[in-house]
Amino acid sequence: MIEVILSDIWIVVQVIIGFNLVFPLVLYLFYSIVKKSDSKQSTILPPEIDYGIIVTAYEQTHTLPAVVKSLLQLNYSNYVVYIVADKCDISNLSFSDERVVLLRPEETLASNTRSHFYAINRFVRPHQCLTIIDSDNLVEPDYLNRLNPWFNKGFKAVQGIREAKNLDTTFACLDAARDIYYHFYDGKVLFGAGSSATLAGSGMAFTTQLYRECLEHLDITGAGFDKVLQAAIINRNERIAFTMDAIVYDEKTSKSTQLVSQRSRWINTWFKYFKYGFGMIGRGLITFNRNKFVFGLILVRPPLFMFLILSVVFAFINLLTGNLLAFGLWMAGLLIFVLGFGLALALSHTDKKIYRSLVNIPKFMFLQVLSLLKIFTPQGNNVATKHYVETHIDDINQQK
Repeated sequence: MIEVILSDIWIVVQVIIGFNLVFPLVLYLFYSIVKKSDSKQSTILPPEIDYGIIVTAYEQTHTLPAVVKSLLQLNYSNYVVYIVADKCDISNLSFSDERVVLLRPEETLASNTRSHFYAINRFVRPHQCLTIIDSDNLVEPDYLNRLNPWFNKGFKAVQGIREAKNLDTTFACLDAARDIYYHFYDGKVLFGAGSSATLAGSGMAFTTQLYRECLEHLDITGAGFDKVLQAAIINRNERIAFTMDAIVYDEKTSKSTQLVSQRSRWINTWFKYFKYGFGMIGRGLITFNRNKFVFGLILVRPPLFMFLILSVVFAFINLLTGNLLAFGLWMAGLLIFVLGFGLALALSHTDKKIYRSLVNIPKFMFLQVLSLLKIFTPQGNNVATKHYVETHIDDINQQK
C-alpha cells in the first residue's frame, strides 16, 4: 500500500513540474486563437491623466540624477515626480524643477510600500494615477502617453515593459533574455489570452484609489510587494493590462555577486507568496473566471531555473530506473520548453548579444542554485540590490 501511495505521489509531482514545461507554448496557442480585442495597442493619444511618479531609492543616490533627467524629458505636462530617498545622504542632490519633490524620511522605512505611501501621503495634489519607477530605471519620453489609453479603456492597473538598460556582460544579457521570456508569456500572451499581466516591480501604473485600497491597510516588508498587490487586484475582479509601448529601461545584473543577492530575495519571495495561487485557482474554477484561474497557475509556478533543474533530474531518474516512456516524455517536454523560449526571443526585439550569451545558461543557473541556498542563511535575502550602471536616456537613444 505504501509503495502504491509513493508511486502515485511520484507521478503527481512529475506531472506538476512537467506541466510548467509545456504550459507557456499551450498558453501561446490559446492566445493565438482568442486574442482579446482589448489587448491591442492604440495609436490614438487620449487626454492627459494627472500622474504622481514615485521613485524609490534605498541607500544609493548616484543613479537618481539620470532617472530624474529622463522623467523631466517626458512628452507630457500633467505629472509630479516624488523621490523617496530612504536612508540616503541627499546633501549632493538638488532639483530645481518644481515638478520634482525630494523626500527624505526621518526614520528608515526599509520597505517599498512604506516609501510609496510616504510619497502618496505627501502628494501636492490628488493625482488620478500613480506610476512606480525604480532608482535605476530610465523612461522613454512617451511613457505616460502610452499608459493613458489603458486607463481610458477602464483598466485600473497597467504594466509596461522593462527593457535592458545595459548588455555589458554575459550575466546582463542572460538576465535580459529571462526578462524577454517573462514579458512575452507573463505579459503579452497572458493578458492577450484574457487573464492579467504579472507585475514587474516597476514600470507599472495604477489608479491611486486602487493602489490605496489594495495595500494601504498592509505593512509589507522585504521583497514581494508586487506579488501581494497583483493578487489583491485580481481578487477584486480587475485585470492588469500590459503594453509594450510604455517602455522603462531597467538595469540588468552584471556581476555574479549582484545576481546571487538579487535572486535569493526573489526566490524567497516566491516561497513566501506562491500560496496565493491555490486560492485563486479554486475561485477561478468555482466562478468560471478565466482571469483568476489562469493567473493562479502562474502564481504557483516555481522560478524558471527550479523547474528546469527538477525536470532534468526527474528525466534521468526515470532513465536510471528503466522507465523509458517517462524519460521520453521528459525529453519531449524539455524540447517543447526550448521551442517556447526560442519563440519568445524570436518574436521580441532581441539583441544579438543576448543570443550569443545563451551558451552560458548552465553557469547562470548554477548561480541561481547558490541563490536558493542563500535564502537559508541569516539576512541572506534582505539586502537591497546594488546598482553599478550609470546610463543616461541620451546614451540609450544614441545606441538605437
